[in-house]
Amino acid sequence: MSRRRKNNEEEHENLDRWLVSYADFITLLFAFFVVMYALSVVNEGKYRLLSNSIVAAFNKSVITVDVTPIASQGVPQIMLNKPSIAINPKYEEEKRQTKGKMRNIAREVIDALGPLAKDGQVKVTEGLLGITIEINASVLFSPGEAKLAPIAVNALSAVAQLISPIDFPIVVEGHTDNVPIRTEQFPSNWELSGARASSVVRLFIDNGVAPSRLTATGYADQRPVADNESAESRQRNRRVAINIESKTPDTLADVPVLPKPEGQP
Repeated sequence: MSRRRKNNEEEHENLDRWLVSYADFITLLFAFFVVMYALSVVNEGKYRLLSNSIVAAFNKSVITVDVTPIASQGVPQIMLNKPSIAINPKYEEEKRQTKGKMRNIAREVIDALGPLAKDGQVKVTEGLLGITIEINASVLFSPGEAKLAPIAVNALSAVAQLISPIDFPIVVEGHTDNVPIRTEQFPSNWELSGARASSVVRLFIDNGVAPSRLTATGYADQRPVADNESAESRQRNRRVAINIESKTPDTLADVPVLPKPEGQP
């Protein structure tokens, strides 16, 4: 009789154990909603800082960020309105004039270099930073040398006369192929490329270009325009690049500048 009573008491205790699991579940559920509520509380100051950063990044656009809390939820609502472009007439006119100057310089350089441009030894392009004049090194220097050939002196002197009146910065780059050079004067292509760029800079200075506007740099074989797998591609890599940098970085994308057709002003 006592054993049956004991079994009944144990069965009664087992039926009440689900309350422990239920209480744990309610506690976890309460903690979950507390965390969700905490995440929904947004710092309005941070949203205003974000708004100011976006407006500063798009200095030509006006972006409105609405951080007014929604009444029913207490959560800020972010709305990005369609940007309105604020055009500065003075800036646009300056940009237009700069593009016109750069385009005129490019055409005058092509005319000054004459036959070299027609034979493909000179490439003039207008890019994001201004004008780039690439001249094949074979028409400027003897192999392994950094002294300008007489024909190169005449052609570059004409270019110097064109660019001396303008105030744009000019960077002259020397480039070689990947064939090593080891001479007493040039232990590597680094020295050769730098010396060739310096020779062009010295000629420009002698022809009236302000030294403060000039920079000479050598890249050796680190910026090839061809694969160096053939004599022709290596010849393309041996070049001098004259970069006339525009003061406005948002010029046209890289496009070739062709000579003006005959009969046009």
